[in-house]
Amino acid sequence: MNFPKILILIQPFNNNTGGGITLRNLFYGWPKDKLAVATLPGLVNTNTDTNICNKYYQLGEKEMIWRFPFNKVKRRYPSGLLDFKKYSVKEIVPKKSRMRSVFLMNYIEPVLKWLGLMETIYKFELSQEIKDWLDEYQPDIIYAQAHGRNRVRFCSEVKKYLNKPMVFHMMDDWPEFVKDESILGGFWKGVVDREFRELLRISDLHLGISELMQVEYQRRYNIDFKAFHNPIDFDFWKKGQKVSWQVDGDSPSILYAGRMGLGIEKSLKLLADAVTIINRKSGRSVQFIMQVAQKRSWMDSYTCVKYRPPVPYEHLPQKFGEADILYLPYDFSEKAIKFIKYSMPTKASEYMVSGTPILIFAPEGTALVTYAEKYHWAKVVKEEDIEKLVNAVEELLVNLNERQQYGKSAILLAKEKHESSKVRDDFRKSLISVLE
Repeated sequence: MNFPKILILIQPFNNNTGGGITLRNLFYGWPKDKLAVATLPGLVNTNTDTNICNKYYQLGEKEMIWRFPFNKVKRRYPSGLLDFKKYSVKEIVPKKSRMRSVFLMNYIEPVLKWLGLMETIYKFELSQEIKDWLDEYQPDIIYAQAHGRNRVRFCSEVKKYLNKPMVFHMMDDWPEFVKDESILGGFWKGVVDREFRELLRISDLHLGISELMQVEYQRRYNIDFKAFHNPIDFDFWKKGQKVSWQVDGDSPSILYAGRMGLGIEKSLKLLADAVTIINRKSGRSVQFIMQVAQKRSWMDSYTCVKYRPPVPYEHLPQKFGEADILYLPYDFSEKAIKFIKYSMPTKASEYMVSGTPILIFAPEGTALVTYAEKYHWAKVVKEEDIEKLVNAVEELLVNLNERQQYGKSAILLAKEKHESSKVRDDFRKSLISVLE
C-alpha cells in the first residue's frame, strides 16, 4: 500500500481537541517514519499523542518572532526537534509560570485582541534551522490545519519554500468570526480574507469538516472542497454499544461530554433547567451528567447536574453506552452561529456508534442539524424554546420505539459513512491524488 511522506503543519496529534483527534484517527496506521509535525509550543502538552507520530519540530523563538516589548515577557521556547524517543511527553513539556500565564491570558491578550493588535505583535519566519530540517525531511505532501492569520501565512511560506503539493483541511469557519473579534474587525476581515484565499489558491487539495462546509466553501471561494469528518474505529466503540433501549429505574441519565465555552454553554444551562422542570413534574430523578474539563460555578445551582471530569479515551465507549440520552448542543446567538455553523463536532460520530439516543439542540441551518435531518440519526430541537426541549427529553425517555429507531439509525450511519477503515482509505487516496 502506498503511503507518501507527510509533513503536518500546526495541529499536533492529541486526544483532547477536535482537530487533534480527527488527525489521529485519519492518520492511524500510517508508517511512523513517514509522518512529521511542525507545531507551536502552546500546542505541545501532556495530551500530545506520540504513538502515531513522534517526530515533532517545535516552532520556537527562531520561528515565532515577538515584537518589543513582548519579546521581553513572553516565555522563550527552543526551536527544533523534540526528542520524544528519549523523553516522555511530561518530561519535554515545560512547567509554566502560573502567575505569568494567568496575567497574560486573562488581562493582556484579551485587551490586545479587542484592540485588533494580537496578530501584529508576533510573526512567523522560516529560520535557517527549520529550512535545514525541511530540506532533510523532504516530505512528499504537506498537510495543514490552521486557525488564525499568522498560522495561515506560515503554511503559505512553507508551501512556497518546499514547492510540494499541499492539502489544507478546514476545521471551523473562523474567517467569518474575525470581524467580531476586535474594534478593527472590519479591516482584519479583509486582510484575512485575502491571505486565506491565497493559501487556498496555492493548495492542491481542499478538505472541509462537514458536508455543509463543503457546499458553502465551494460557493464562497469557487474552489472544490471534500468533506472529511472524524472517523471511528467500529470495533473499539462496539464494546460499549447499546443493545437495549429500555430505560430502567427513576434515575435515567443524560450525558454531555466535551468542551465548555463559546457557542455552547447557554444551551447546557437550558438543559439543566429542562431537567429540573421534568423532575419537578414527574417526581423522577433524571440526572444531567456533565463530563467536562472544568466545573463551572453555576452547576452547583442544580441538584440534577452531576459533574464528572474527563475519563480516559478508552473508557468513552462504556460511558457513552451507559447513558440514556447523549446531548449535543449549540447556542442560538448570532455570534455562536457564526462560530459553529459549518463545524461538525468530533464527538458526533462517536455518539452515533454508541447507539445511545442523541438529542441535538441547535439552530436550523447549522451543519450538525442539516446532517441529522438528512440521515435521521438524532432527535432535533431547532428553536431556543425550553418547552420544546422539555418535551423532546420526555419523549426520548419514554418512547421506546423512538429511542430504538434513533439508536439503530445512528449505528448504521456510523458504519456506512464514518467507519475508520473506509474513511482512512478514501483519505489516503485523496492525498495521493495530489501527486498524480
